[in-house]
Amino acid sequence: MERIQTDLKPYQIEINSFKIIDSEVPEPRPFKGHEWLIIRRMIHTTADFELLSLTNFHPQAIMNGLEALKRGCLLITDTEMARMGISKWRLERLGCRIECHIGADEVKETAQKEQRTRAAAAVDLVRNRLNNSIYVIGNAPTALLRLLQLIKEQQIRPALIVGMPVGFVNAAESKKILMEQRDIPFISIKGRKGGSALAATVINQLAEIVLNERDKS
Repeated sequence: MERIQTDLKPYQIEINSFKIIDSEVPEPRPFKGHEWLIIRRMIHTTADFELLSLTNFHPQAIMNGLEALKRGCLLITDTEMARMGISKWRLERLGCRIECHIGADEVKETAQKEQRTRAAAAVDLVRNRLNNSIYVIGNAPTALLRLLQLIKEQQIRPALIVGMPVGFVNAAESKKILMEQRDIPFISIKGRKGGSALAATVINQLAEIVLNERDKS
């Protein structure tokens, strides 16, 4: 029986977890640099090493995400869970704002009137503010599909989409369409897996990278 470690300080738990992940994914790794830091954080959040073969980065995703955060960009999430999972103190240090409109009265009314999901209606509510923003999707494929439609119509151009809707209906399909995009930077995963916690942790790691680089300069 393995010994339970009872004398660890809170910060040591995360450090030890990263050491375990590093040891179980030895060099040469399929991801390097900032991509590896993000993947490692995703594995830390989920204990799911399959993410190594599922995660997909657009070539410009890291650069665009970091630059947007440095500018103090707007971040929008598809759920309150994703919003709450993103570190508020990190965003405040960067001068970023984060919003979620899934519960707005206008969104509820529009969704009911037009017989579509609140997640899709919430995208339209903020469509005029989506250029150079980061949209974080951990739950709703309909939000991702609406974003992709607006992008196709050249109505919006986000700096980055973290597209990780989870589930059995249109989750894998919407992400496949996202990962076929050449002009819109994304971080996504293949298949049914995803979730608000997973999407949020990507933003947390990007913000951590920016803050660490700022502290070193």
